Amino acid sequence: MHFCYIDESGTSNVPGNTSHFVLAGLAIPIHLWASYDQEIAAIKKKYELEGIEIHTGWLLRKYQEQIKISHFDNLSYKQRRSETTKYRTEKLLSLQKTKNPYYKQTKKTYKQTECYVHLTYAERLKFITEIAKTVGNWNEARLFAECIDKTHFDYGKATQSIDEQAFEQIVSRFQQCLNLFSKQNASSHKYYGIIIHDNNQTVAKKHTELMRSFHSKGTLWTKIENIIETPLFVDSKLTSMIQIADICAYSIRRYLENDENELFSHIFRRADRKDGKVVGVRHFSKRSCKCIICSVHN
Repeated sequence: MHFCYIDESGTSNVPGNTSHFVLAGLAIPIHLWASYDQEIAAIKKKYELEGIEIHTGWLLRKYQEQIKISHFDNLSYKQRRSETTKYRTEKLLSLQKTKNPYYKQTKKTYKQTECYVHLTYAERLKFITEIAKTVGNWNEARLFAECIDKTHFDYGKATQSIDEQAFEQIVSRFQQCLNLFSKQNASSHKYYGIIIHDNNQTVAKKHTELMRSFHSKGTLWTKIENIIETPLFVDSKLTSMIQIADICAYSIRRYLENDENELFSHIFRRADRKDGKVVGVRHFSKRSCKCIICSVHN
């Protein structure tokens, strides 16, 4: 049995605020789930992030107050939290008093990042990089991802929305991977899998209906015989492996949009392969694309 944890990066909306939408799934065998989870927990503990959700996009932003607080890098974690809280409180009160239009966005940003303020940007990057390296060494894990360049998506001809196409691709590749595992097993033992998704009411309804259709009719590429049930939707704050899927999706999107290779180079090691060719990750883009994904996929 394999669990395939799914999360996304970027927006499927057009135009949205990202050029790419990436849906990533990380499949791990259930007998290794506990050890993998413990590895992540140990890294979190090093950085005093026990029980904290890893939301990569918020964690890797640069917090301007850390630049403005005197000798921030030399302060203890406790002092950093205290000074940051003081600065942010004064900032919000000032924005609120002047009825500044950035008040609501600033308040949201502070809320989303409050658990990480004891770490400098360099430390936060080191933390995420350590996670990515660890995932890259999970030899039994398999990465699937559909990466859609929205500027090359033909909305006139498409029969599916961007997120529906991405989900069908992930399901199909996960199924084909499980089928191959089953064929390679000398005891003829059949491998099964289940999809675990970050909880979102809109996505939950849509993907549940799609999965029911896939079970009944198959996808465009394959019958669904090894994936059981409809997706399970869980709270990413409570499930570390969904957070790891978030890191995978984020790393791939940042590589495609900004050519940021450090995190991607570790994560991409786990891309599902067949006969030496990457089959688990696809970049839906122009034919002349020379990114690593397109180079090893063609």
